Amino acid sequence: MAGNDLGSLLGGLLGGGKGGTAGGSGAGILGALLQSLAGGSGSGHGGAPGGAPGSASAGGNPLGGLLEMLTRSGLTEQKNSWVGTGENQPVTGAQIQQAVPDETLKQVADQAGVTPDQAATQIAETLPQAVDKLSPNGRLPSASLEDLIKAQQV
Repeated sequence: MAGNDLGSLLGGLLGGGKGGTAGGSGAGILGALLQSLAGGSGSGHGGAPGGAPGSASAGGNPLGGLLEMLTRSGLTEQKNSWVGTGENQPVTGAQIQQAVPDETLKQVADQAGVTPDQAATQIAETLPQAVDKLSPNGRLPSASLEDLIKAQQV
């Protein structure tokens, strides 16, 4: 259920107030993706350390791991625009599909009841705003993702 909780938190952060867990919700899909990258696809907060791509090097914050994937896929400029204080550059669903492992994207899409293409498009629409809100000082804090989101909502 942690993926749904994360999706709800992201939905609230992004102004979705509706909970963010409905199939088709970009915040819910982004939450499920981040939960999957944390190594805990629905199994609470105790995913295996380093068990997911980028999770160990991101200090346990799956958002950092996702941003590393984007950097490795050639999306450094876009990623930096979201973390920085300037205007956010867009990213496409196709770019998200290239950055995120196929198996991970398929798992997230299955959880949300959408196709991998739809999931990638929704992540592409939600991710820039989410990263921007979670990095208000132009850098991604090292706290846990849940703590970051809750701090932004206060």
